[in-house]
Amino acid sequence: MTIQNDGTSRRRLLQAGAAGVGALGVGALPGALSPASASTTAGASTMDDSALVTTSAAARRTGNPDSPRFTLAVVPDTQYLFDTDRGDPAPLTASFEYLIEQRAADNIVFTAHLGDVVENALALEFAQAGPVFDVLDRARMPYSVLAGNHDIDGRTDDQRGDTPYLQTFGPHRFRRSSTYGGSTPDGYNSYHVFRAAGRQWLLLAMDWRPSDAGFAWARKVIAEHPRMPVILTIHELVYADAGDPVARFSDHGNRVWEQLVDGNDQIFLTLNGHFWPSGRVVRQNKAGHDVHLHITNYQDRYYGGSAMIRLYHFDLARNTIDVETISPWIIDQEPARRSLLAEGEVELTDETNRFSVPLDFAARFAGFDPRPVRPERPARELVIPGTLAYWRLDGAVGSKVIDRSGRGNDLTPVLLPDSPADSLKPSTDHHPDQPAHASWIFAGGKDPARGGYLRTADNAPLNRQAFRTGYTIEAFVKLADDGADHAWEGLLSRLGTGADVGKTGSDPFEPVAKLGFSGGRQVQWAVYPLDQNDTFTNWGHEQLAGRWFHLAVVNDGKHSTLYVDSSELLRNPATPSNGLSTTGAPWLLGAGHYANTIDQGFAGWIGDIRIVDHALKPNQFLTA
Repeated sequence: MTIQNDGTSRRRLLQAGAAGVGALGVGALPGALSPASASTTAGASTMDDSALVTTSAAARRTGNPDSPRFTLAVVPDTQYLFDTDRGDPAPLTASFEYLIEQRAADNIVFTAHLGDVVENALALEFAQAGPVFDVLDRARMPYSVLAGNHDIDGRTDDQRGDTPYLQTFGPHRFRRSSTYGGSTPDGYNSYHVFRAAGRQWLLLAMDWRPSDAGFAWARKVIAEHPRMPVILTIHELVYADAGDPVARFSDHGNRVWEQLVDGNDQIFLTLNGHFWPSGRVVRQNKAGHDVHLHITNYQDRYYGGSAMIRLYHFDLARNTIDVETISPWIIDQEPARRSLLAEGEVELTDETNRFSVPLDFAARFAGFDPRPVRPERPARELVIPGTLAYWRLDGAVGSKVIDRSGRGNDLTPVLLPDSPADSLKPSTDHHPDQPAHASWIFAGGKDPARGGYLRTADNAPLNRQAFRTGYTIEAFVKLADDGADHAWEGLLSRLGTGADVGKTGSDPFEPVAKLGFSGGRQVQWAVYPLDQNDTFTNWGHEQLAGRWFHLAVVNDGKHSTLYVDSSELLRNPATPSNGLSTTGAPWLLGAGHYANTIDQGFAGWIGDIRIVDHALKPNQFLTA
């Protein structure tokens, strides 16, 4: 059997199709495998080195095992492509070549076939299918295969004995794979361990009908890997009806759930084929945690499904799995030469086949692999040279907040008129990287002004600081809801207005310095510098309410830059800004003012705050 290669590199170039369907990449399809030329010996491969696909060095590069983003490729039922003399291996070949080509770009770490590789469980069909998987073997691309009911005698379980399937996809095929962990003695159930996102993941490839011994083996494998999240692949588990994508258990699926999934909290995702159309559902296991169950199968579609693949793009930074469904075989066809049916199958974009799964990975895996919490750090570690003030809101409300820098810039709580006594409340809520594991809740608002705030004393040394050589101001913050009641609230401000220091530009009744948030929760740092008559303003993007972030303003003596979670923001003016104007009046935490009148209190949580007399690098922030 010969696989041709014309050297064409497959790149995902988005094109507009006639029906609005995105087409990825162009280029002629390499010569198709011919069923007639296949060996009829089960498990045999007549492919020699000269006939193998020659993948470029770039395509063979592996991805980054520590990146928070990686891809699991899923290949459902391909049985109609290997159906005695009626199939065509070309689509699956194209899918595998695509995965190899995209391996580094998409950080593809593993490929899972969901069973029904062939149609009639015949040796001659496996002789056609086996060499196609050689494409992955030669590229050292880890993958798994499991038996569907069309790959074996569907009336049997995994104790059925030898079969052409086992001769082709038994344990001997995977022993050189970097991910292969082992199989049941019968050879029909296997497991793989792959590394991605800085951790190890376990994937079970279970038979069409696991025996009680097969289920016991799977439970033992999971128990031997107690901290690994587990993905279960099996041919039958859930199904969906046309027009209703909410999946349900089949009778066998109920048995799989009861014997394996329900009591094993490590299993968070299951993938199966067998039925169509596609669908999904979320069920809670005995531990009360979500298990995502997905059915994917396209054999009923054009050209036996065109070897469509599901790409599960895991993103642990965003706590999301983005799923897309494409046919690389059709992608590779020249758009002008695609048939009408092929054009509609380049990519499936309906909500059943292109969707995102929100998943807080750390929380979901905490029951079996809790991540260590960053410990609270002593205040002395944060008082670096040049620290002018360091406040930890970790004490009882009503008492003075001591300046841990030792410079005497303590804060005193103040309630706005007619505000409830609990307008300031202690909380154990905090940013995960915050040195102190505590915060205060500020329940402020406006119209009328209400809430509580903190202020330095009238004679505090910080009041007189002009910061001529630069400064860093940083705080851990979580905003309350985004109602108009909190628009233009102040986080940290300096009493005194532009007019008080002789400024006539902009609005002289604005504070000489204010760090706060616009009506759209955009960060704003607005100041009257020593050498300018107008305000100097940095702007950030909209912040999400209810989520902690680390905010920093860094001035090097000439320019100020805003950072959120150590990431530099965009709208930082190039205009020179030297120092901060001051009237010698107090600083306010949790309030802003206009014309020296406090017009509202802050609404949200405030954690640690530090002010340093020079610019810090991003990796020196409190998050470091």
